[in-house]
Amino acid sequence: MAESLRAVKGMNDILPPESARWEWFETRVRALMARYGYANIRTPIVEPTALFVRGLGEVTDIVEKEMYSFVDSMNGDKLTLRPEATAGIVRAMVEHNALYNGPMRVWSQVALFRHERPQKGRYRQFHQIDVEALGFAGPDVDAEQILMCRALLADLGIPMAQVRLELNSLGQPAERLAHRAALVAHFESHADLLDEDARRRLHSNPLRILDTKNPAMQAMVEAAPQLMDFLGEASLAHLNGVRAVLDSVGIAYRINPRLVRGMDYYNLTVFEWITDQLGSQGTVCGGGRYDGLFEQLGGKPTPAVGWGMGVERMLLLLEAVGAEVPAIAPDVYAIVPSLNGMVAAAAACEALRAAGVSVLMHAAGREAWGSMKSQFKKADASGARYALIFGDDELAQDTVALKPLRDAAEAQRTLPLADAPSIIAELLLTGSPVQA
Repeated sequence: MAESLRAVKGMNDILPPESARWEWFETRVRALMARYGYANIRTPIVEPTALFVRGLGEVTDIVEKEMYSFVDSMNGDKLTLRPEATAGIVRAMVEHNALYNGPMRVWSQVALFRHERPQKGRYRQFHQIDVEALGFAGPDVDAEQILMCRALLADLGIPMAQVRLELNSLGQPAERLAHRAALVAHFESHADLLDEDARRRLHSNPLRILDTKNPAMQAMVEAAPQLMDFLGEASLAHLNGVRAVLDSVGIAYRINPRLVRGMDYYNLTVFEWITDQLGSQGTVCGGGRYDGLFEQLGGKPTPAVGWGMGVERMLLLLEAVGAEVPAIAPDVYAIVPSLNGMVAAAAACEALRAAGVSVLMHAAGREAWGSMKSQFKKADASGARYALIFGDDELAQDTVALKPLRDAAEAQRTLPLADAPSIIAELLLTGSPVQA
């Protein structure tokens, strides 16, 4: 016997019934995007490695440690499995001149790849909802995207008490340069406290040192100069514009001056939705403004803002807070006691499906057709509202039996076989009792 193969570590299969939770989540995401006027976009899983090096920054953890990069054996191109979604979307906008007719709001559901230590809620292949507003400069769109996050959390049944919003501004390049000089001076004066990563980033990307998780550095980092003190009038006005909208709709938030996010392309607004329900993997949604990325990737200067939400983490949060995720079940389970009823059952089930009724038809397995008792057990386990019974006696009279599985007060009925699809479709649509 050949050796069995297993999935790559940190890349997980999603099987029924767990996949039904994903479908439920995705349905709510699609509905939310339609409400806010965001159109779907789909970009390749594989991109040129240079896209992420240039877009994310050479000294980010993602580029230095986490990317799945390889050389194309056919032509020598340097390629990478996308570790994040925004750079690829901006590349597509620039390549296709997609903003020629004006700004766009887009969203995508993507698989992302990062080579890191797998743990609960953090995998090597993971999935994200990505939302981008491209060509919009005002704080109103920053606030709109934060409101979208809140609306989706509400649609999913996650209490606002279980999440919190943190907000910051990274200002503009000149302000960050002044802050950067002050940071470098501060860190140099505490060089004995810096770990290896911090020393390496001291002169290339000192802002990322603020995001350290090293407990030995926390007090020193907390005492570092804050970017907020270097922001000019325009940057503060942009932040206050975002805050004004959030205040007007009653969203609670905290200004976190140490919030920097993990990519170099951010400016002005950055934000995160955080929970205490998932341990160290507390950020479930985060994003911000990245007005310089288009120009970095060869396009015209274009303002933009976006966010990403981890699907796996959101599903874990739903479980942690006890949010109800309805099981997906057929409307009808078709019971076929013998081979004699197979043709009639198949035809009736197709007519039901054409009428919009979801039907799971019993099929012969290793045990052939199985007993009526075993089929009723499967019908009940399926979650179906009704069992439709294609017994030999019923078929001899061109009828079929409809048995309620969820409502004990509803009686079993016999229906004309030819009329059963229309009667059952009407029943499910209106909820009215089946007429004999």
